[in-house]
Amino acid sequence: MTPTPSGDTRTALTSRAGIIVNYRTGATVLLTGDALSRWLTAVQNSPAPPPVTIAESAPSWGTDENTARLDHLPTPPWAWRISATACLLITLAVRHAGSPASKFGRMARLAETGHRLPRARTAHARAAVLSIRWAARAIPARVACLEESTAASLLLAVGRRGGAWRHGIAADPIRLHAWICDAQEQPVEEPERTKRYTPINVPNPTGTRT
Repeated sequence: MTPTPSGDTRTALTSRAGIIVNYRTGATVLLTGDALSRWLTAVQNSPAPPPVTIAESAPSWGTDENTARLDHLPTPPWAWRISATACLLITLAVRHAGSPASKFGRMARLAETGHRLPRARTAHARAAVLSIRWAARAIPARVACLEESTAASLLLAVGRRGGAWRHGIAADPIRLHAWICDAQEQPVEEPERTKRYTPINVPNPTGTRT
C-alpha cells in the first residue's frame, strides 16, 4: 500500500525506481512506473521534503569484503566507557519498548535528539563511535548499524554535540545503512564503501542541516 506524503516521508530516486521511507513508522516502499509518477506529483503538493537522487556507483553485485576477525578497539577513558554503556543500554531499551512495527521510528527520533546542537568535530565523533563499539562487545545483544549509530548520536548529544546521524540508501542492489558523520559530512570510522550511500534524512544531503 502506497503511503501518503508527509513531513515524515523521505523519497530517494534511483535511475529505475523510487524508495519511500516513513521516518515515523519505519515503513519502506519501492515504487516504479506510473505509481512512482503519481507519488512524485503528490510530493510536490505536500509538506514532504523534495526527493533525493541516489548517486550511481559501479556494480557491486551486492557483495562486500569483510575481515574475518574483530578489529582491535582501544579502551576508552572511564568517562567515555560509562557514558557509552549507558547510551547503548538506553538505545536497546528504546528498540524493544513498543511495537516492532514502529521500531525504526523510535530509533530515528532518538538518534536525532541533538540535531540542533553544534556539530561534532571529527575527533569527538570518532571517540563516540569507538566507545559505543567498545561497549557493544560487552553486551550480549544485537548491535548493528542502526543501533550503533543511534547510540553514538545519543552519546554525542550528552556531550552537547549533534546533527551527526545519517541514514542513507545505495543502489545496485538497493540497500540502507546508518552511520555517524563529522562536521565535514564525512563518515566516521566507516569503511570506504559507506560513501556509496546517499543520506536521505537531511534536507540538504550534501551540505549542512538547515
